[in-house]
Amino acid sequence: MCKKCESGKKEKFYITTAIPYASQKPHFGNTYEVIMTDAVARYKRQRGYDVFFLTGTDEHGQKIEEKAAEAGITPKEYADGVVGEIKGVWNKMNTTYDKFIRTTDDYHERAVRHIFQKLYDKGDIYKSEYEGWYCTPDESFFTDSQVVDGKCPECGRPVERAKEEAYFFKMKKYAPRLIEYMNEHPDFILPELRKKEMLNNFLLSEDGLQDLCVTRSSFKWGIPVPFDSKHVIYVWIDALSNYITALGYDPENETQPELFNKNWPCDCHVIGKDIMRFHSIYWPILLMALDLPLPKTIFGHPWFNRGQDKMSKSRQNVIYADDLARFFGVDGVRYYALAEMPYASDGSITYDSVIARYNNDLANILGNLVKRTVDMCRKYFAGKVPTPHDDEGSDSELKGLCEKTVSSFKEKMDSYRIADAISDVMALLRRANKYIDETTPWVLAKEASCRERLESVIYNLLEVIRTGAVLLCPIIPDACEKIFSQLGTDKVSYETVENGFGALEAGKEVGESFVIFSRVDEKKILDELDGDAKAARSNENAKTDNKEKEEKEVKEAKEEKGDADEKCVTAEHEIGIETFSSVELRCAEVLECEKVKKSKKLLKLKLNLGYEVREVVSGIAEFYEPSSLVGKKVVVVANLKPAVLCGVESRGMILASGEKDVRVVFLSDDVAPGERIR
Repeated sequence: MCKKCESGKKEKFYITTAIPYASQKPHFGNTYEVIMTDAVARYKRQRGYDVFFLTGTDEHGQKIEEKAAEAGITPKEYADGVVGEIKGVWNKMNTTYDKFIRTTDDYHERAVRHIFQKLYDKGDIYKSEYEGWYCTPDESFFTDSQVVDGKCPECGRPVERAKEEAYFFKMKKYAPRLIEYMNEHPDFILPELRKKEMLNNFLLSEDGLQDLCVTRSSFKWGIPVPFDSKHVIYVWIDALSNYITALGYDPENETQPELFNKNWPCDCHVIGKDIMRFHSIYWPILLMALDLPLPKTIFGHPWFNRGQDKMSKSRQNVIYADDLARFFGVDGVRYYALAEMPYASDGSITYDSVIARYNNDLANILGNLVKRTVDMCRKYFAGKVPTPHDDEGSDSELKGLCEKTVSSFKEKMDSYRIADAISDVMALLRRANKYIDETTPWVLAKEASCRERLESVIYNLLEVIRTGAVLLCPIIPDACEKIFSQLGTDKVSYETVENGFGALEAGKEVGESFVIFSRVDEKKILDELDGDAKAARSNENAKTDNKEKEEKEVKEAKEEKGDADEKCVTAEHEIGIETFSSVELRCAEVLECEKVKKSKKLLKLKLNLGYEVREVVSGIAEFYEPSSLVGKKVVVVANLKPAVLCGVESRGMILASGEKDVRVVFLSDDVAPGERIR
C-alpha cells in the first residue's frame, strides 16, 4: 500500500519523460519512452500515489529554424505541425499525462529568461568565445578529444567546426559537489552502469568537466538573453528547465506555487541513454546553482534497435507505433514495447518478433486462459463464481506463486525493471494454463462427487486471472478492463491483490465471454507490412531522387567562374517550372561584409533573412568594396545546399548579373528581409 504523508494525504510521485525535439514524427523507439513512463505513472496511481506525469516538446534551435526555412514557414508554424503529430501518437498510445509543456509556451519562456538572469547575476555565467566541434542534429558541442573520426560521439553523424561568441556556465565550479552527491545516492542514476559512464567519461575523465556553452548567436530561433539580444538561450537551460517551469517555478516569484512545492523534487526523470550526460550532469548542476533539490532518480533507458541496427530515418528502417497499432491494437503495441525492452541493454524490434510475442503471450497465454475459464464458469456453474474449498493437489502451489508474483511485480516495477515484472505475470498465467491440464475440469464436471473439487479449480483460475489483470493494468489497460467485465468483478484495486489470494467474491455473476486477443495471420500481416515498408521506401527514395535531380539541374544551370562567380543560364540548361519553383529566392539585408582572407575574389556577407541570420560567400570582391554593400537589400537563394569556399561555409547564394562586369541584384528598401521573391 502507498505510504501517507504526515498530513494524511497521498504521497506524491512526479515523473517526466524527456521532451522530444519537434523536428519530426517520433518512431517506435522514441514512443517507447512515453509508454514506459505512462506504465509507471499508472502503476503508482494504482498503488495510491498522487501522480503528476509530465511530457512535452523542445521547440527551439537551429534544426527547426532550418527546416522551417526549407518549408517556407515560420519556426513556430513548423513546430506546431510536428507537435500535433507527437501529441497524436502519445494520445493514440493511451498515455495519461497530466501536462504537456511546449518550450514555446509564454510562461516557460518568461521563467527561462529569469533563470538565465539569476545565474548570470550570481556569477555562474560569463561571456567568452566558443570554438570546437558542433553536431547540429544533437545540438551539442564537443572537444577534439571527444569526437570520433570526425563524427559525433553521441549519434555518429559528422560534426562541423564552429566558432562564435557565447555565454558559458561554470560547470567546473560544481563538479566536485556533484561527484560527491552521486556517490552518496546510489539510486540517483539508474541503471548503475549509466552512473559509471558519467563519472568515467566526463566527471573523472582526463579533460575533466568543461564549462558549458549556454547561448548561441548564429541563429535566432530561441529565447533571447534578457540583456543581450544577439544571443539566444541554448537548449540546456531552455529545454531542461521545463521540468520545473511546468510546475510554475520562476526565480522571480516571492513564493513558488503549490504545484511546484508539492511535486519538486522530481521522483523520476525517464530519458534515453543518449541524453544521459545532459540530465545527470548539466541538469543537476543547474539545480545546484538555483539552490533547488536534485531529482531522486534519473533513469536512462536503452534503445530499441530495428533488429541489430540502430533505428533511424536515414537508414529507412523506422517503425512507427501508430502503424503497428493497425494490426495489433494499442495494447498489443504497449505490451510489446514494455515486455521486450531489457533493463539496461538495448531491445530489438522486428515484425516477426512482434507477431510472435502477440500470438504467444497475449492470444495463447492470456486471451486463451480468460476465454476458457469464463466459458467453464458459465457452463458448469450457470455463470456464478463458485465457492472454493480446501486445497488439493497443486492448489497451494498455484496460490503461492500468485502471492509471490504480486510481491515480485511490485519490487520490479518500483525499480523500473518493467520487462522483468511482466515476465513474472506471464509465468503465473502459464502456470494457470498448466493447472487446467493438471486438474482436467471437463473430467471433474462429469462426476457429482467431484463437484467441490471443480468449484475450487474454477475459483482458483478466476482469481489468478483477476490478479494477473490487476497487475497488468498499467501495461495493457483496455484489455484488463475487458477482463474485469468478463469476471464481473469490481475488485480491481492493487490493494485487493496485496492482501492475499481470494478477494474474488463467490456468488457473483461473470459476464459474457469474448476473445480479447485473437491470433493474427503471420503471413498476411508480414505481406501487408512489407508492402507498406516498400511503399514508404519508394516514396522516400523518390523524394531523394527528385531533390538530387533538382540540385543537379540548378548546379548545371549555374556554372561557377573561379571560386564562386556564376554564369548566366543558357538554352541548353533549360529547366521546368517545377524545378524553378523549388528554388527559394528571398530578400536579405546585408548586415556585415568582409573579404575572405584566402581569396582575392570572395566576400563573406552576413545576411538578415528576417527569420535568421546566416553567412553567404560570393565571388564579387573584385567589383564591390565590402562597406558599400552594408545595409543593401539583395536576393539570396535560401535553400541552396551549403558549400565550403576557402574554408568558409556559405549557406546560400546572392543573385548577380554579368561576367566581366558583375552587378549584384539589389532590391528596394521597402522589401522586408525574408520576403519571398516570386
